[in-house]
Amino acid sequence: MNTLQDSKAVNLIKKLIADVAQNGIITNTVVEDLKALRPHTITEQLPLLAKATRLSAEHIEEYGTFAIPIPQDEDIADENDEIISEVEVAESTPEESFHYFMSLIKNIDKKTNEDELRVYVQALRDY
Repeated sequence: MNTLQDSKAVNLIKKLIADVAQNGIITNTVVEDLKALRPHTITEQLPLLAKATRLSAEHIEEYGTFAIPIPQDEDIADENDEIISEVEVAESTPEESFHYFMSLIKNIDKKTNEDELRVYVQALRDY
């Protein structure tokens, strides 16, 4: 199973989502909670989640916000690689993106969520 089972970890995720929704990204609180979540991901042997929590905590600590946009769907192309449908880029706030990021962590057992979390991790590395 690829999802966190520890109830303390699940509660920390819910707390992070609720706190950011209510108060925005308060750097010290969010970083502290992400750092508290990371040991649970290591204990449960979920390296992608461990990396995601570490990189996001470091990013927020350094920049004071979550400056990574929500990953966008890819353009739809036909068999000749010609674009049939272009995906519009939606603007998102740091809080919305962080909420989405944490939702991916919370529901990592879905393949598409895992793929999108990998996109976030790469974006955090590249930032």
